[in-house]
Order: sequence, then structure tokens, then C-alpha cells
Amino acid sequence: MPNRDYHQERREYDLKQLAREELSLDPFVQFSHWMDEAVTQQIIDPTAMSVATVDNNHKPHSRVVLLKEVDDSGFVFYTHYDSAKGQQIENNPHACLLFFWPQLDQQIRIEGTLEKISRQQSEAYFHSRPRDSQLAAASSTQSTIVPGRKTLEMNYSIQEAEYEHIEVPCPDHWGGYRLVPNQFEFWQGRPNRLHDRFTYTLEKHHPDTNHQAWLIERLAP
Repeated sequence: MPNRDYHQERREYDLKQLAREELSLDPFVQFSHWMDEAVTQQIIDPTAMSVATVDNNHKPHSRVVLLKEVDDSGFVFYTHYDSAKGQQIENNPHACLLFFWPQLDQQIRIEGTLEKISRQQSEAYFHSRPRDSQLAAASSTQSTIVPGRKTLEMNYSIQEAEYEHIEVPCPDHWGGYRLVPNQFEFWQGRPNRLHDRFTYTLEKHHPDTNHQAWLIERLAP
């Protein structure tokens, strides 16, 4: 059995601070500022985010997916609806996203509920993907047990032959989810572990005006 001691694995967080007066009143705007900086700084996979869900036995599950779209209605990613995560979302739509950019000493945690996006939007994105990605989505039964890699390659080859000269249709089991947030947390690493943490909590939402009001509070590190 491996026996490793990581108590001495530490570093200081001293790149920048996060002050209350620097925050946008709108967490979506604040998110965009940080994401733009991550892209500008050429962070590897800046759109990679952990998606945490809970199954029927109240066990948490987490995996990394890629953010594909964000607007003031939420954060969109794509996956297989029949996958383990899809089944968990079907039974419990509450979820949490986490972005972590260690090169900037920053993380963003976003809580809310997941909903399927429109079929039209899913199909439009599917057909914008590289053809090999389309074939992979069509051939995979995500999260199911397979005998070996040859099974995956054989299924891919079958789909490749079937759609050799025609468009690959978007599978019914594949599409997008949107996380509709009710809370954000922006975390900036600081020296002496006195990190800056601010939450945005949704206070009210007026359907007629689509106006959202957010309560901003500092958290102890």
C-alpha cells in the first residue's frame, strides 16, 4: 500500500486581492471578468468545470465537463442524458459547478438547479462539432460497462460506416443542460490563508422584468 505524507506540500497565495468595492453587482458580469482573464492568461482548459450531483442514495458524484455557453439565464454544458450524471439529474436537479484556476489563485463555486435546454439548441450545437465527436456521441452508451476498448472502437466504426455519406443525426440521448444559479462564491487566494471569499445569493426574481437582485456578503476564510 502506498504511504505518502503531503503535510509539507504548501505554497503561499499572494497574486492579488479581491475587495468588495471591486465586485460587480451582477455575479454573471463578475464571472465574465474572471473568465476573460483566465482566457487572456492562457490558462489550460479555462472552461473546464466540476459538476457535482447526488444520486438516489444521497451519495455525491463529481466529474469535469466543459462550459459551452453562459448568459444571464445560466451555464450550459452537453452530455448523454442516459449517463450516470443524467440519471442523477433526472431524479435530483440540484447541482453545483466549480471552476478552479490555480495559476490565478481563484475558484468560482456556483449552485443552482439543472434543466434541459431546447432540442433545437442541442441539435444546433451537435452539428457544429467535429464529425468524429458526433460519431463518438452517437456510438457511446456513456457510463455503461463495456468488455474493453475494442468494443468502443467497433461501435464507432459501425456508426462511421452507417453515416459515411450522410449527416450524423443528433442522438435522442444526447443534449445540453443549463444550470440556473441561485448562489455564487468567488474565492481569491491570499497570504496567510486569509482568503477573500464573497457570495452572491439570489434574493428575488421578477418574471415580468427578468430582474434579479443579489445579496453580496463576505465569508470568513
